Amino acid sequence: MKYSTLPRIKALRALILTGRIPGMLKLPLLLGMFLTCPILYAQQTSAPTDMNLQTAQSLLERMDQLEATVRELRAALAQATAAIPKPALPQAAPPSQPEPEPQAEHAASEGMDLNKTLLRIRGFSDGTLHGSNLKGDTTSFSLGQVDLFVTSDVSERLKFLSEIVFEAGRDNSFGVDVERLLLTYSFGDFLNVGVGRFHSAIGYYNTAYHHSTWLQTTTGRPFLFQFEDQGGILPVHNVGMTASGRIPSGALGLHYVAEVGNGRTSRSPLNEQVQNVLDENNRKAVNFAVFARPDAVRGLQAGLSIYRDLLAPQNSPRIGETIFAAHAVYVGLNFEWLNEALLLRHAPQGSSRVFDTPGFYTQVSRRFGSYRPYVRYQYVNASQSEPVFPEVGLRHGPSVGLRYDLSEFVALKFQYDYTARGRDQAIHALALQAGFTF
Repeated sequence: MKYSTLPRIKALRALILTGRIPGMLKLPLLLGMFLTCPILYAQQTSAPTDMNLQTAQSLLERMDQLEATVRELRAALAQATAAIPKPALPQAAPPSQPEPEPQAEHAASEGMDLNKTLLRIRGFSDGTLHGSNLKGDTTSFSLGQVDLFVTSDVSERLKFLSEIVFEAGRDNSFGVDVERLLLTYSFGDFLNVGVGRFHSAIGYYNTAYHHSTWLQTTTGRPFLFQFEDQGGILPVHNVGMTASGRIPSGALGLHYVAEVGNGRTSRSPLNEQVQNVLDENNRKAVNFAVFARPDAVRGLQAGLSIYRDLLAPQNSPRIGETIFAAHAVYVGLNFEWLNEALLLRHAPQGSSRVFDTPGFYTQVSRRFGSYRPYVRYQYVNASQSEPVFPEVGLRHGPSVGLRYDLSEFVALKFQYDYTARGRDQAIHALALQAGFTF
């Protein structure tokens, strides 16, 4: 009993030194320790054997007082600890607006959760060094189209895609074009309906290769499938509705595409070729295509298409336009063979004369590791009095080149083009291109 108080005092001293006792209790504790230390020291260092009864009784009373003081200090410490405010747990900030009803909140979350759309963006571009002997042409570096290919799963059946292209013109200034913008609803394998701006299903090349040279084997598209703003003679873009799907045919693998849209403008060559907002007449362009992908030969596709429209050039009779197209292509892992033929027919109203423009191309390539040499021959023959594009005339000639895949995302291409132009001087052209995706 005599020495039981000393460890308690030491414990209190340690609490004070470590800062675990609040500041308002340190002073009374220190004072108590100061008053009791001499007595404890005397107890610990010298306890004479000849201590008389009165002295022992006095020490016992003093120890009882000290025990009482320690109990009081403990009670005060517990009371002070309980009085210290505990840190409040973080709470969510109160809403600035009233909470919606449970049904309304559920409906809003279903309709506004943009994370469900799974937006994806893929980029393509290229840079080219090119030159030719064409009069007025100069050897130049050219920035290609910067193509942002955007897709989104709006729902399980609704799909969205767009191609937003940044492109510099011959005046060296950049412009922005929405080349494709299509929302498609899938009823199943046999019917998919889309609305917006799309690439017309004329032949094969126009729907297989879009605004990216990296996807193509060659440095550019065949002349027949050049884009409208680059001198192309076909309505490769259309604004309207499209339907596509499989035709029950077993291993033959038949598919169809049906399109209706505004078609292309013909009122003035200065106007935008694609009628994005207004059609120059009430007649709509229609196109129907059917093709087969037989299971027996993977990579083989063959098909036909027919396109009809009525053009309304300014100060001229209206012109009926019909485009027949046929293709047979094989695209394998190492071997590629593309073949397409077209007949573009213009029939002015009130005249018995019909202007037929035939054209075709064939392209062959073979992969050897990272190298793919290729050759293409193309032909188009338009009348000098053709009412829609009289400047085309006769053009034909080969192109030879080599594609080298520097990496999975970068392709280097070198191509030579020879184009005979009837009585005009033939064109010799060279191009070195780096196409890439990101």
